Amino acid sequence: MNSVKGRGIVRRALVLLVACGLTLAGTAASGAAAAEEGAQQGGVSATLGRITAGGGAVVHDRRRTGPVMAGLFEMKVDGGGTLQTYCVDILTNTVDGAKYKETGWGESSLHDNPNAGRIRWILQHSYPQVNDLAALAKDSGAGTLDANSAAAGTQVAVWRYSDSVKVDAVSPEAQKLADYLYGHAEDTPEPQASLTLTPAAVSGRAGGRIGPVTVRTDASSVTVMPSAAAVAKNVRLVDKAGKPVTTTGNGGEVYFDVPAGTPDGSAALKATAATKVPVGRAFIGDHTRTQTMILAGSSESTVSAGAGATWAAEGAIPAVTARKDCAAGGVQVAVENKGDRPFTHELQGRPHTVAPGRTETTLVRIGEDQAYRLQVTGPGGFARTFSGILDCRTAETAAAEGSGTTRPSPAASPVVAHKAGTGGGPVTGGDLAGTGGSGATPEVAGVAIALIVVGGGAVFLLRRTEAAGDQ
Repeated sequence: MNSVKGRGIVRRALVLLVACGLTLAGTAASGAAAAEEGAQQGGVSATLGRITAGGGAVVHDRRRTGPVMAGLFEMKVDGGGTLQTYCVDILTNTVDGAKYKETGWGESSLHDNPNAGRIRWILQHSYPQVNDLAALAKDSGAGTLDANSAAAGTQVAVWRYSDSVKVDAVSPEAQKLADYLYGHAEDTPEPQASLTLTPAAVSGRAGGRIGPVTVRTDASSVTVMPSAAAVAKNVRLVDKAGKPVTTTGNGGEVYFDVPAGTPDGSAALKATAATKVPVGRAFIGDHTRTQTMILAGSSESTVSAGAGATWAAEGAIPAVTARKDCAAGGVQVAVENKGDRPFTHELQGRPHTVAPGRTETTLVRIGEDQAYRLQVTGPGGFARTFSGILDCRTAETAAAEGSGTTRPSPAASPVVAHKAGTGGGPVTGGDLAGTGGSGATPEVAGVAIALIVVGGGAVFLLRRTEAAGDQ
């Protein structure tokens, strides 16, 4: 082979190894929050691992056609536990070791997908939720299924609904399963969060109970603990009757009991529990742009959430929360004023005033796939910061709208304000860890597959062809 041509094919093949969705090496951006980081939605935080079962598939898309790996990922939960997930954005690569967080459909690429409920049905009626693969094979007409073909078939069926792309499994058995699941899926309601605290911020006057913060969870018991700042200020967590609270359950109400005379300030609480996360919950990158996942299985896992309280003797007493709103294309920042004077503050450098007893909700528009860091600042050093990445669309959707997988974004800007009273031997580790599409030609795709089989031979081959060209 001509050495120049050989180097070209190998280099193109190496590019394909990434374009095909092999896990991108890299470290997720730090998700550590500053001390004034605002409380955000609770639930599970986890780190992406490798595909534990799966097989090959082929995408037939107008922009990207080629082989992909279809399978079941494993995630390690912060604090203990394991999750199993499938992908719901076939044309976006995963990031090796990325941090993920649990979220609702409205804050993910499923927010405007009319078939999101059918995806959940597929997850509930296939592997790993259904462990009787003989029965699953019989029902689907697949003949014989093992973990790999079952995972591949399930992922293919999910992709058909999540990305509206034509994708087929390489294994005939997996293909049979995918067709069966796709054809029988029914609309199913969105699952509830594993743990939430509502609202995530409260405010009021010292000398009484501030709240309530309501717990919503499937866990049998939730532990609540005050922050170090709360303990230092003698702020206790109590129930409606003023009795100390250390554990509660679904629907439980927790208050901050702030002693009279306590200097103006703020404190927080943390709620933790152990429970299985409901099948169908979405997982998005935490400060990292990576492929969105959907939960297919969960061990008993650690879930957590936080909430904060602000108090003052007089004047404005703000409580600030924020949530992503994919339908609106940004983040909704809500500022409530429980004081007796207007709360004048800045959001992203723009002035706002909230009258006593009122709430102002402002939409801050964020570009798709763009990181944001929103800050609310007020008198006396008041500051709350909310950060993340707006990941609301699949790459398929973004490209169809003419924007590609990412698009330029204007600076985050507040624009609206409303005032109100997922065949063969087991697939584990290595480079077969990611998913996604490929825009390569069939020739290069063939070379890429061969390189996947021989693993590290790609780098060796590249060095060898370069050395031959230098002779």
